[in-house]
Amino acid sequence: MPSIAVLLCNLGTPDEPTPAAVRRYLAEFLADPRVVEIPRALWLPLLYGVILPRRAGASAAKYKSIWTSDGSPLKVWTERQAKRLQGWLGEHGRQVRVLPAMRYGNPSIRAQLDELAAAKVGRILILPCYPQYSGTTTASVIDGVSDWSRATRSIPEFRFVNRYHDDRGYIEAYARRIEKHWREHGRGDHLVMSFHGVPERIIRLGDPYQDECSRTAKLLATKLMLEDGQYTLTYQSRFGRARWLEPYTEPTVQQLARKGVQRLDIVCPGFTSDCLETLEEIAMEVRDAFLQAGGQEFRYIPCLNDETAWIAALGALAERHLSGWD
Repeated sequence: MPSIAVLLCNLGTPDEPTPAAVRRYLAEFLADPRVVEIPRALWLPLLYGVILPRRAGASAAKYKSIWTSDGSPLKVWTERQAKRLQGWLGEHGRQVRVLPAMRYGNPSIRAQLDELAAAKVGRILILPCYPQYSGTTTASVIDGVSDWSRATRSIPEFRFVNRYHDDRGYIEAYARRIEKHWREHGRGDHLVMSFHGVPERIIRLGDPYQDECSRTAKLLATKLMLEDGQYTLTYQSRFGRARWLEPYTEPTVQQLARKGVQRLDIVCPGFTSDCLETLEEIAMEVRDAFLQAGGQEFRYIPCLNDETAWIAALGALAERHLSGWD
């Protein structure tokens, strides 16, 4: 058994596309104070009394629309990435165990760390599936590890990858993904890069997420040799009434259609695995909005998933952070 491990951490998913399972998942997700920064005394009664009863059924229907025979796409892709990453590291001389883990849902960070501790793994690299750092995502993963550590007598040595928004391998892998799509399906009139949104307030409080999204988009555009007018950075998945980062994705694609963009390509560089937010929100809801606004062709470009170039980039990233652990 290797004494070193990598925990590949993604956001999470319900165990099945049913209202009960979705409610359990959303309760864990939305109760995280990193995700919703509202005083608990105000937020939790609203969450359990209003939001979960209203959202569970509708969200379950959305999950059902993208569910596969193997289960949730996000879980499937994260598991494949972990398996292939372990293989890549092994081929490059690193005898490292790689496990997938979910911040919310299963397999949980706690359960996977329990398994590694039982196997007496003494050194663990925490590798979140979030290229851009945010307190709502990366920091929450760190919280999950800390929560486990507080209840553990013998704590392994940890290292954390906080960000890789400007990593050369990550940028090149996404550029190859887009270029491959263009070769196979043709190139649209305009490219939208849609990132997951966050409340504007957290940026004012010092969260670097917006700057890192902008940096990723600029590097990707440069790699693709796109000029400023050929692409647009947007933010999706707004929740609640607070002001979130703008421009919002759906209104932007509608505006592009009204301005005469007939063929639109859209990619989600902040996601490394396809999931509800890409397959349902973008590839279905945003697509319908674009077509109803007068657009003719809407092409969603899939995430990196288990593309070979991405696994190599992920492996090189892990290898750098594993340096010195022999």
